[in-house]
Amino acid sequence: MTLQDKFGRQITDLRISVTDRCNFRCVYCRSADPENYQQHDKILSWPELERLGRVFRGLGIQKVRVTGGEPLVRPGVEDFIARLSETGFPDLSMTTNGHQLAERCDRLIAAGLKRINISLDSLDPLKFEKITRSKTFSSVLAGIAAAQKSRLGPAKINAVLVRGCNDDEVESFAEFARQRGVIMRFIEFMPLDADRHWSRAAMVPAAEIHARIHARWPLLQIPNERSETARKYRFADGAPGEIGLIAPVTQPFCGHCSRIRLTADGKLRTCLFSKADHDLRGLLRENASDQDLAIYIRSVVNEKEPGHRINEPDFVSPSRTMVFIGG
Repeated sequence: MTLQDKFGRQITDLRISVTDRCNFRCVYCRSADPENYQQHDKILSWPELERLGRVFRGLGIQKVRVTGGEPLVRPGVEDFIARLSETGFPDLSMTTNGHQLAERCDRLIAAGLKRINISLDSLDPLKFEKITRSKTFSSVLAGIAAAQKSRLGPAKINAVLVRGCNDDEVESFAEFARQRGVIMRFIEFMPLDADRHWSRAAMVPAAEIHARIHARWPLLQIPNERSETARKYRFADGAPGEIGLIAPVTQPFCGHCSRIRLTADGKLRTCLFSKADHDLRGLLRENASDQDLAIYIRSVVNEKEPGHRINEPDFVSPSRTMVFIGG
């Protein structure tokens, strides 16, 4: 029997964060100030992650996305993906900032990776440096190029737009999709940044992005599964590339959500904006059986929230920020 919550939603997708560390400090995610990472013994070991992977597969999880932090900063991630592949997950993907991707792309594919999401929040090197607080623009472009030439193509390129920061690049990103043949995805800015600077005024609505691109290059919607987060579009003139719009703030898709998340320190979260963490690390280290783990996971998933409540007057941001949850 597959995982299902009390609202009847089938839970088939799992995000596994393998580290809370990242070599970028993107303004919409992390603070510019030094941060205290979890101690290594607080993070799940590879064998612990692999064991949980087998338990989740037995519960009917179909899709796994490996995330961080930045997953490629933790040594051994290729071997972990290989173990997940051997477990039998039909769909294995990764979200990365792309900095190390060019030199590791072949190894990831050999391990069994099927799809890749790469963050790119500006096409201007100086603006990219300001947003990410890193000097790695050329490395990220090289990573995108490597993915495009491989079986991982077409790569999904993720951009978070922040008003007054990079919202002037909508058309440039769309042109990048047309030129490179990538899937360009725009994600609304969410209240998960470490500095707590999020405001509705800083968030660029998906409808505005669609209107701007459609005015320049007419778009045709591509049918998608109900549980998919992105509304997908192709260019009416037949140009390569694709546009995806992910609108968790203005067009929530909670009613069809099929996702749960496992943090690097072994907490199960049923929503990005969950108020509570559910401790799997403790059970693992107290010698719980696989059956015990499965029973606990089912009980937690059954109580999955109906929605994230961003648009409710009593909304409160979760104590964990994005880098400590896993994208």
